[in-house]
Amino acid sequence: MDTNLLSNLMTPPILFFFFGVFVRLIGSNLEIPKALTKFFSLFMLMAIGIEGGTAMADSGLGQEAVVVLISAVVMSMLVPLYSYPILRIRLKNLYDAAAIASCYGSVSAVTFIAASSFLTKMGVDYGGYMIVSLVLMESPAIVMAVLLATTVRSKEAHNEGAQSEGRPPLLPMKKILHEAFTDGTHLMLIGSLVIGAMTGMEGKKVMEPFTGGIFKGMLAFFLLDMGLSVATRLREMKDVGVFLVGFGVVMPVINSGIALGIAHMLGFGMGDAFLFMILVASASYIAVPAVVRYAIPEANPSLYFTMALAITFPFNIIVGIPLYFKMVSAVWGG
Repeated sequence: MDTNLLSNLMTPPILFFFFGVFVRLIGSNLEIPKALTKFFSLFMLMAIGIEGGTAMADSGLGQEAVVVLISAVVMSMLVPLYSYPILRIRLKNLYDAAAIASCYGSVSAVTFIAASSFLTKMGVDYGGYMIVSLVLMESPAIVMAVLLATTVRSKEAHNEGAQSEGRPPLLPMKKILHEAFTDGTHLMLIGSLVIGAMTGMEGKKVMEPFTGGIFKGMLAFFLLDMGLSVATRLREMKDVGVFLVGFGVVMPVINSGIALGIAHMLGFGMGDAFLFMILVASASYIAVPAVVRYAIPEANPSLYFTMALAITFPFNIIVGIPLYFKMVSAVWGG
């Protein structure tokens, strides 16, 4: 891998992620209180939402932005559709396949933040509407999870002649969709984006000390906590299995390649193409798993949560970001 790319990735926040993994693996008692963990998460979402809203207010939503946003929504639906048949090859529990597929159709906001910081350090511009893509890709993946699970239930009911008495009671679609669209983290991102768009540069100046000056320090604390969480989940890798570990590593690369082809065909800018690849290659371990617990109670949370957090997230942080940048640089001639 290009030494220059790796040096630009090795910023203090990223190094704190590795430090968190190391601390947990050696059995240290270092902990971040859960209340602070939640605060760091909301802070990150608020900061990136305001930044994106401000940029969108400054540049507007032109034709290129609309094309990017439509592409993001389409991919958030397509990824679960072609991931599910792959997963069902080896998974006996088709609900697990549906849950995992939906997580990979959604996105990781933290991976996006790390990638956008990497772009800034590399001196590559990108559109503020990319953050809108981040927002838009959450819900379609959840809807796809519901549809896939409903398909499995329908087939089981048809095969059995009636639903099994031991099956968990199904939540009404209205309840599931309400959970999808009102999830706290999702709403924080949407609300911050709208506020940033409404207040523009004046609003950004007001929030600058909070969302700009101390952002990197807060990101370092958040990634430290992510490192602690990833190391804890590594102990559950034995329950995931070799096939799913391979899926968690290979699928992001496949997804990023598809995203690269779409971005090149539709004429995205280099920075937008890179972040589009990052979004499509990432997997949700916050919003989507929280809703999938309601939508697909038959699925095993330790599988889809561990895969997204302990396999795909660190892979994208360590290998994916520099790899995808080399891919997009090769195509755009950067």
